[in-house]
Amino acid sequence: MKNVEITFPNNEKRTYEFNTSYYDIAKDIKEDLKNVIAVSVNNETFSLDMTAKKNETIKFLDVTSLQGYKIYQSGLKFIFQVAVSHLYKDAQVSFLHSVPRGILCEIETTHNLTYEDISKIKGEMTSIVEKNERIYKYRVDTVDASNYFKTINENEKSEILDSLFNEVTIIYKLEDKINYFYTLMPYETGVINKFELVFLGRNRVVLVCPNIVSKDSVPEYVHFENIVNTFFESKKWLKKMNMVYLADLNKVISEGHVKDFIESSEFCFGLDLFVVAEKILMQKDLKMVLIAGPSSSGKTTTMKRLAQILNSRGCKTLTLSTDDFFLNRDDTPRKKNGEFDFECLEAIDLELFNNTLKKLINHEEVELPTYEFTSGKRLYLGKKAKLEENGIILIEGLHTLNDDLTPQIDNKYKFKIYLSPFMALNLDRHNYISTLDLRLIRRIVRDFKTRGRSLDQTFDSWQGVREGEEKYIFPYIYQADVIINTAMAYEVGALKLYAEPILFSIDHNSKYYNESKRLISVLKPFFIVPSEYIPKFTIIREFIDD
Repeated sequence: MKNVEITFPNNEKRTYEFNTSYYDIAKDIKEDLKNVIAVSVNNETFSLDMTAKKNETIKFLDVTSLQGYKIYQSGLKFIFQVAVSHLYKDAQVSFLHSVPRGILCEIETTHNLTYEDISKIKGEMTSIVEKNERIYKYRVDTVDASNYFKTINENEKSEILDSLFNEVTIIYKLEDKINYFYTLMPYETGVINKFELVFLGRNRVVLVCPNIVSKDSVPEYVHFENIVNTFFESKKWLKKMNMVYLADLNKVISEGHVKDFIESSEFCFGLDLFVVAEKILMQKDLKMVLIAGPSSSGKTTTMKRLAQILNSRGCKTLTLSTDDFFLNRDDTPRKKNGEFDFECLEAIDLELFNNTLKKLINHEEVELPTYEFTSGKRLYLGKKAKLEENGIILIEGLHTLNDDLTPQIDNKYKFKIYLSPFMALNLDRHNYISTLDLRLIRRIVRDFKTRGRSLDQTFDSWQGVREGEEKYIFPYIYQADVIINTAMAYEVGALKLYAEPILFSIDHNSKYYNESKRLISVLKPFFIVPSEYIPKFTIIREFIDD
């Protein structure tokens, strides 16, 4: 029988029979199967039931890898769904969206759940994990899969499958439950051995599991009620528009009515900004609005539009970016590995920044710096500014929610805004596009079109960006006076036109090849939204315009 040679990360080589499963290979090299979620083979990710058919280099993945983390989340969702079905036969589980460090889900059932119920669900999940049950993978005719989901009244899944024109669909089975996910699934339930359930009341639960940053431990969940409320407000509006799932949007696009929906979406977002502006204007002592959000959340456009609204109300605004107050590159702090740490608070000239703000508040004229990123120097180009008597300073930056940025400014002068894109339009009741994926797609398009950065360069910087957000933004969200959702329900279809060619261009030898494939699969069910329908003033233009 033909043999294949497998090379491992430590350059060890072993020979196996043709068609040996990666699960058996993991057992042979004594990998801890309670941590192995999938396998990377020549930069592509596969489930452990797949087999080795040629000489290749492989690496087993755990939750600390990006692909492993996504698969872990999907496995956790499936186990949760099955556990709920054990206890409540009438219950319907919906996985709504990602929240910081967790997955927001809702259980529709005939009675109000209590903390005791959540404890029972966790017990059932633990039992499923301890039994180490197989999660079976089936390749089925797409027509059969579509018809099956119709029979269980999950029509939104059926409609999406019909629109993909795939001959074959991969579905998964755990016990008696069959489901369809947009990622691979773990081979067995035993690998999903660390998780926590956080009960929010009103039959809402947050699933928390280890992630890339927390490594193999479950991070502490910090609840942000305003984020959850903002998400549900967006979802309520979409329901009024008969736009609950992606299939509803795709139908509007295919029937030629998406322009009307875009206009309604933008009008609604504009109203949200008017409400925020009213809150700002009601505070008599207010002198500055501090705007924070993770990368690609739409800070620039939101600040510009908010300034326009305030200006129209007779409040003269002045806009600043904390980036212009960076220290010269030679003076920038460094990380332990010797690289410059541009994301730490100490990378900003805090003394200059606070002195500038104090002078502006006192209506003194100042010369504002401009940071030149190519040379890494702070320049003075004759840009003078003076705050009018009824004026307000709008400031955007990574650290603006943190009072350590502005320790010399009295809190009575400050109003804080946190913004991020929370996509309230679900693909179906069990699949959604996460805030993280949406921001990454936005960033890929913007980096390529406006910053001349390759796909690999964007991926290279992404994890560092994420770690900076975890450290410098998320701990301060609770200080925000308002939360703004910058996601547009139609935007993925608009971004797809630009993102797909970039993602398809990735070299097969790139270490990010599989992540590109995953994002392509995320984009696939979205119908393209023509760019000519997208207004010039919208947040989406921040990413797709040259």
